Amino acid sequence: MFQTFESSSSPQQGPPRLMALRAAMAKHGVDAFFVPRADAHQGEYVAPRDARLAWLTGFTGSAGFCIATAGEAGVFIDGRYRVQVRDQIAADFTPVHWPETSAAQWIKANLQTGAKIGFDPWLHTVQDVNDLTAALDGMQMCPTPNLIDEIWGNQPAAPMAAFIAQDVSLTGEDSASKRARLASALKADTAVITLPDSIAWLLNIRGADIERNPVPQAFAVLHKSGAVDLFAGLTKADAIADHLGADITVHDVAGFTSAIAALTGSVQIDPKSTPEAVHNALTATIVHAPDPCVLPKAIKTDVEISGARAAACRDGVAMVRFLAWLDAQAPKGQLTEIDVVKKLETFRRDTNALRDISFETICGAGAHGAIVHYRVTQDTNAPVKTGELLLVDSGGQYVDGTTDITRTVIVGNPTNEHRMCYTRVLQGMIALSRAQFPKGVGGQHLDALARFPLWTAGMDYDHGTGHGVGSYLSVHEGPQGVSRRSTVPLEVGMIVSNEPGYYREGAFGIRIENLITVIPAPKGIDDRDMLAFETLTLVPLDRRLIDLSLLSRTEQDWIDQYHRDTVTVLGPHVDAATADWLASACAPL
Repeated sequence: MFQTFESSSSPQQGPPRLMALRAAMAKHGVDAFFVPRADAHQGEYVAPRDARLAWLTGFTGSAGFCIATAGEAGVFIDGRYRVQVRDQIAADFTPVHWPETSAAQWIKANLQTGAKIGFDPWLHTVQDVNDLTAALDGMQMCPTPNLIDEIWGNQPAAPMAAFIAQDVSLTGEDSASKRARLASALKADTAVITLPDSIAWLLNIRGADIERNPVPQAFAVLHKSGAVDLFAGLTKADAIADHLGADITVHDVAGFTSAIAALTGSVQIDPKSTPEAVHNALTATIVHAPDPCVLPKAIKTDVEISGARAAACRDGVAMVRFLAWLDAQAPKGQLTEIDVVKKLETFRRDTNALRDISFETICGAGAHGAIVHYRVTQDTNAPVKTGELLLVDSGGQYVDGTTDITRTVIVGNPTNEHRMCYTRVLQGMIALSRAQFPKGVGGQHLDALARFPLWTAGMDYDHGTGHGVGSYLSVHEGPQGVSRRSTVPLEVGMIVSNEPGYYREGAFGIRIENLITVIPAPKGIDDRDMLAFETLTLVPLDRRLIDLSLLSRTEQDWIDQYHRDTVTVLGPHVDAATADWLASACAPL
């Protein structure tokens, strides 16, 4: 199996490790030290070597950071992790609600003017450091060696997985064309690229350095000529030398700092993703501009969208087989969360196309469903009980696409409260699915559509409504999204998730998630360019949880059409018994 169930959190180890960190802080003469969940590439997911935040604090969420002083240690977490963090950290650490409380506000409340704030410049972006420096007027940001690395005695080695070629038949554009297109638009003579998924997209390669994310850890320099200097472990590119071609020169990653220091003319960096250490190493004229790959990567080619549809169909068949099995087995009262996760992965493996799961499957029974990014372990494994909701958020990595889907189902009979809450979440998902909007609109403008049915009842959820999704790349991809912070205009070819939710701590969680892609929409009365969404994910909704009295006729019609499409697309690919279950699950409301 790809997923394992050992607990990777060790709260009891936190206090002695915090004591060792404070000794290192005193040795280096700093009053505080930042421990981010980040590596030098600023990816959301990190290799075991770079899991410093989890090693120190026990907190294993995919976003957050710790700031340690001589007397306090704050663990900063957003709304997704406020339940989880309490179970994973020792009393020596204090959860801090972020971004409501910023790092600068917390530091000012805990340290005096003149304090020195230590940080590893490889793990903080140029913009982060600039913002903190401005906000901490009267205090000093001090670059230091990584103090966690100094005290982590058995720290794992850096990942060294071989690169994999991604054929143009799957990308729709060859690397030479991408490099020429981007190089002609550079704002400088060269551009330093540090994001692994950007490098993967630009060179049409994939990797296996980070579990669940087929990205290669590397750095790159793109020149105006379209040539690229690629910095990685030398053996990582051996198998794909012919695929890379003569215009890609592979160098040892150990020479990256000296190589960029030798660059002349002007150099483009993205201050939002480039480590401060890169900025400090450059001697050439620095030009700030967005990573040149990020937006083009997000706008999928027709080939990539076709691949996403194929992956969604394949994954949908696995999900339908899983839901039919779950419907038959869960009421017997013998299943646990781990049983459910294992069986779902088995159905995905049966496609004979699964490369990996796209993230650790979130399977929350009852109260565990309220932990937004819950990961079941042998220690937390709960039974799937009759009368409780079960939330399953999962996905697969296929060579032609990345999937991400959430379904919440009832085991046995739902309560009226279950049905009311589920239906309001469903109404929000439908509203976003049906949205038609002018070109130039960003995700922050659409986010309220998914929340409005919940807001009318005084309810809400503490995460974004949607994130971008890669093409056999990271399951969370920028710059697009649907949230209050998503200002990037949506464009044809972008893929985003549509996943409103509702969580009641100690009781249940509800989330419904489909992937949708931006498509052109017909012009209306005005002569405006309009956009809409095509739903890629086709998997039945739990009709038992739908309160028809809350739905408009338009919403009911949408659900019925969605279910007809699901039967049409998936029905031919399932066995007779599963087809019967599918027909029943997708019966008209």
